[in-house]
Amino acid sequence: MTKHSFYHLQRQPLEAALPKLLESVYGAGLRAVVQVSSPERVKDLNKLLWTYDPGGFLPHGTKSDGEAADQPIYLTTANENPNGASVLVLVDGADALDVSAYDRCLYMFDGNDPAALEAARERWRRCAEGTAKMSYWQQSAQGGWQEKASANADENSQ
Repeated sequence: MTKHSFYHLQRQPLEAALPKLLESVYGAGLRAVVQVSSPERVKDLNKLLWTYDPGGFLPHGTKSDGEAADQPIYLTTANENPNGASVLVLVDGADALDVSAYDRCLYMFDGNDPAALEAARERWRRCAEGTAKMSYWQQSAQGGWQEKASANADENSQ
């Protein structure tokens, strides 16, 4: 069953937080699909992931790069999983119709945007109606993440 994690951006914009989160995913040996709301946003995030750290490298690609199955991190606007990812990251209000193909679904939302905040609350309510395991993470003053809430978790799970 997919675990849903909600990441409440408050202190840093998505452009600062997403690369760090993807570094953690990639560092754990996992593949990710990042689903965004528009083709322009795919282009922007593609450029960001190439340039955010001059001394680092975070392998990723888009449809225009080809060889989607070989991309550890794949940026898209579509509900697709061409790289066999176990992690789905939804940003900018993107919404996946079905997340059952993933072990984890990460919702990143801007806490300074009332519409994004309300959409995240609605997603939380929808997930809570079922048996999905959920967690809510809030940015710390240093830009890290602190778990603030969880629901439907097994007592013995971490």
